[in-house]
Amino acid sequence: MIPTRLFDFLAQQRDTPLQKCLNTKYNGQWVATSTQEFYDKVQQASRKLLEMGVKHGDKIALISTNNRTEWCIMDQAILQLGGTTVPIYPTITGPEYEYVLTHSESRFCFISDAEIFEKLKAVEKNTPLEGIFSFEEIPGCTSWEVLFEEDKPELQEKVEAAKEKVSPDDLATIIYTSGTTGRPKGVMLNHSNIVSNVLAVSDKLPLTPEKNVALSFLPVCHIFERVVVYVYYHNNCEIHFAESLEKISDNLNEVHPYFMTAVPRLLEKVYDKIYARGAELDGIKQKLFYWAVNLGLDFAPDGQNGWWYEFKLGIARKLIFSKWKEALGGRLEFISSGSAALQPRLGKVFSSAGITILEGYGLTETSPVITCSEIIRGGNKFGYVGRVIDGVEVKIADDGEILCKGPNVMQGYYKDPEKSAEVLQNGYFHTGDIGVIDADGFLKITDRKKQLFKTSGGKYIAPQLLENQMKQSLFIEQIMVIGEGQKMPAALIQPSYDYLPTWAEENNINLGESMEEICQNEALIAAIQEDINTHNQHFGKWEQVKKFELIPEVWSIDAGHLTPTMKVKRKVVQEKYQHLCDKIYA
Repeated sequence: MIPTRLFDFLAQQRDTPLQKCLNTKYNGQWVATSTQEFYDKVQQASRKLLEMGVKHGDKIALISTNNRTEWCIMDQAILQLGGTTVPIYPTITGPEYEYVLTHSESRFCFISDAEIFEKLKAVEKNTPLEGIFSFEEIPGCTSWEVLFEEDKPELQEKVEAAKEKVSPDDLATIIYTSGTTGRPKGVMLNHSNIVSNVLAVSDKLPLTPEKNVALSFLPVCHIFERVVVYVYYHNNCEIHFAESLEKISDNLNEVHPYFMTAVPRLLEKVYDKIYARGAELDGIKQKLFYWAVNLGLDFAPDGQNGWWYEFKLGIARKLIFSKWKEALGGRLEFISSGSAALQPRLGKVFSSAGITILEGYGLTETSPVITCSEIIRGGNKFGYVGRVIDGVEVKIADDGEILCKGPNVMQGYYKDPEKSAEVLQNGYFHTGDIGVIDADGFLKITDRKKQLFKTSGGKYIAPQLLENQMKQSLFIEQIMVIGEGQKMPAALIQPSYDYLPTWAEENNINLGESMEEICQNEALIAAIQEDINTHNQHFGKWEQVKKFELIPEVWSIDAGHLTPTMKVKRKVVQEKYQHLCDKIYA
């Protein structure tokens, strides 16, 4: 059976069922749901939804603070009735919930916890919602458990009939892009869009019956993790849902996964934490640690560095990197990274430690994968996001923009034909990203088309190129290059407040108590300037970062600096720190 609709993956897994298909932690205990239990729950939920009047084409919203079994059950139950799921980020505001729920015409909403319920209560009366159901017990909110009470098995015939009517071309989901500016757009993806992506990606990922334990951490409301979850269904993988970012280290050591996904920010944090621990070592242990890290920075796949390098790497793995793997659960072999550009140094160091980083590229509008790396000889190249997946066509426009055509390209933006027409032209989706394809077919992303700016001297600047280079400094956690219409590029920098205490102790420097004091510390400013000078050497004189200001604040989603997918909201950051921009160019 070749799946053509998203609920076909679960039906397919019943042929070789798992005892631990979905695994969620409740009150400190992992609770496993088998393939058969998963399937049975989905049928029960569908029967109750039919009773509630849910019909083909109805929109139902899903909002969960963390990934969990209940989300997967509802996703499948809605889809097999021909309904449309509307996954929503849990971190957005009440007014944003109001907009998405109203714009999508969502009839019902299933949520995880009290914090989300409080936001929804404030705006519910302004939306078309007919009911809110919660996965956790919340006073005043109907529990989702009502879906499994007073079950009517005789309705299964109608469920089966509804399944039969679902076409691969039917709308499966509307995903509202987090966006860095303006109102979010509702990306319409049908079953065929996503299924084609799942099948193409499955051929690239190293998932086998012997290595089928995965940790799911990235929000499943985001298309990247959601597609990977479907890939897990298709490849009979046990899915363990991480509790939170704070608990991910514990979860890794409880689950011992072989595979997981990550965004570069998470990998940066893991690397910084490991590097900080290395700085705490003494004598020969510290020297060995730094030797191994520096060796890792020269790593090249497929033994390209020769036998002597591989010999030294074997020693480094045994003495140092084995402890890295142990700290990450002991069995982790592959991490798929997406959503933003990955520092090549991170790819090299993790891969040298025996944890291969596989980068991919795509957008919500492309379901999402356009390119990805793979575990074959010559299938992975650091600094690139892999080759184009099967069935998809990519070409580079005259202005450098990446254009995509294939079964993965969205149907358009919901209720927005004008914006749809802007990006869907002549059969191609215009990604808005600038890139190049090398002689081996690997794609490299260089910038966002809309982020390119021109200095007063008429020179074009690609800020993302500069930012990705500068972020290799251990001192820099976040950076935004500015300078449109100005005589030179400059930068707003959020220092790595996790790394600074280690650096200060090593160098006997008193940084001060507050972030404001830290950002005024002359020794720190000089150290960052030294790193910037080093990285500036990779660029022409006109595009080098000449000045910078440090930000005494941690950039976050909650504070509005970042989107839910950890991209910098450039307009917000610029407005928030306009006084520092003015100071730079005074």
